[in-house]
Amino acid sequence: MALLSFLFPPKPKTATAAKERLQIIIARERNGRSGPDFLPALHKELIEVISKYTKVNADDIKISLDRQGNLEVLDVNVVLPDA
Repeated sequence: MALLSFLFPPKPKTATAAKERLQIIIARERNGRSGPDFLPALHKELIEVISKYTKVNADDIKISLDRQGNLEVLDVNVVLPDA
């Protein structure tokens, strides 16, 4: 059985190959951008989602993106009202 898999290796699945390519493209775009332009849209979406479950003020949701070396840290702070 090992001999057959050596002679005829399994072909990589196209979904896996596409996922790897997409990860490479996303990594390149992140390095090429000068600033995070997705934060305003993310803030708006968070307000909409949280508002479905509880009444929250838009000023009570804080989002920040920090760079630490080659890592990016997304910090989301939500102050919920008292019950």
